Amino acid sequence: MNTTESSVGKPRGFQAIFWAGLIAGSLDITAAFIVYGYFGLRPMRLLQGIAGGVLGSRTFEGGIATAALGLSCHFVIAFSAAGVYFAVSRGWQFLIEHAIASGALYGVAVYFFMNRIVVPLSRATKYPFSFRMMVIGVVIHIFCIGLPIALTVRRFCR
Repeated sequence: MNTTESSVGKPRGFQAIFWAGLIAGSLDITAAFIVYGYFGLRPMRLLQGIAGGVLGSRTFEGGIATAALGLSCHFVIAFSAAGVYFAVSRGWQFLIEHAIASGALYGVAVYFFMNRIVVPLSRATKYPFSFRMMVIGVVIHIFCIGLPIALTVRRFCR
């Protein structure tokens, strides 16, 4: 028996979640570095801003330690998004059969969940609404979160 597969035809949940979270988290943080870098934000400050969800405004006083915490938080969220998609796909085969449409919609759902529920409940700095940044964020979440998660889960669970 192949050690990467528990048995023939069974989904490989751990691998699906691991690779989906790693790919989506890597693509998303890279896109954030590029987009926010264009607007003048340095990567360390961006990562500290992510940690601000836990630490509040004092996050910017923590140097590399709070940046590392921000990167860790970012990947916890990416792996969690992958885990949720995987878990729901076990009961709703449509997510596997129609991974592109499902992934695009999942990316949009993750964006709004993060920006309308998670961030407001966190200690992160609150910024005024920007339609431009919302559109950029939704596009990033479709292509860097939703689609990679859906396609990776499909790859491991067909």
